[in-house]
Amino acid sequence: MIELDIVKNDDMEMLLKDISHLYGYDFTQYSKASLKRRLNRICMLDKFASFAELRYRLIHDGDYLSRFIEEITVNVTEMFRDPHFYATLRHHILPILGTYPFIRIWVAGCSTGEEAYSLAILLKETNLFDKTLIYATDINPSVLEKASKGIFPLNHMKQYSRNYILSGGKKDFSSYYVSMYDVAKFHSELSSKMIFSTHNLVSDSSFNEFQLILCRNVLIYFDKDLQNKVFKLFDDSLQPLGFLALGAKETLRFSNVEHRYKQWNEDRIWKKTS
Repeated sequence: MIELDIVKNDDMEMLLKDISHLYGYDFTQYSKASLKRRLNRICMLDKFASFAELRYRLIHDGDYLSRFIEEITVNVTEMFRDPHFYATLRHHILPILGTYPFIRIWVAGCSTGEEAYSLAILLKETNLFDKTLIYATDINPSVLEKASKGIFPLNHMKQYSRNYILSGGKKDFSSYYVSMYDVAKFHSELSSKMIFSTHNLVSDSSFNEFQLILCRNVLIYFDKDLQNKVFKLFDDSLQPLGFLALGAKETLRFSNVEHRYKQWNEDRIWKKTS
């Protein structure tokens, strides 16, 4: 696929200011290189011949905003992604959280929900499901709607099952879903402990206190200042001795809150010490 270069840097800055002013979505501190690629991609997919056409559509068609956000945000995920990370949760982190009378987990940037359902399965298998709530949030309402249904492509289940086994799972992975034509519908019991809600990491504030926060492979698309802003949000939301899980290429090192955390292991899990 040939990438177009319709959107220039000055155009991008103007468009981001329009979106912030009209709709309250602030993308100005997202990685510029990543944003430019995605803006050019949406111009190609939706057949805009010029940047002016894209800008006109966004300004005058509020319904197009959801389509725009779906393309501009990154929604790449899978169940039990990075199995070693989930093995660490299973064998080391969840047993610690199990000592609490009630557990609140925040999956920030949950996309279509694969990570939330992976957690629910882990909680079932560690007998912590009944005393846990999973808050699954994303900036994108359309992916949250998909997540709440617990329906995923059936052809993904082979990889998800492999990930699950590598993470320490002992059951038949297919026992957690029902196959229907070309999709897998996960049992509604798993989502009974999930709260799906829109939340903008850039502009929204803390809304609860958590023992575990997962935000994996989201912050790599933010610039340094925005990362620090989000780390402050997580710090405000995480109780002392709680855990923060980041993606493989993300780190608290050199952040404004680093001094309050200790890295648990190479899986980018950090424990709040104060």
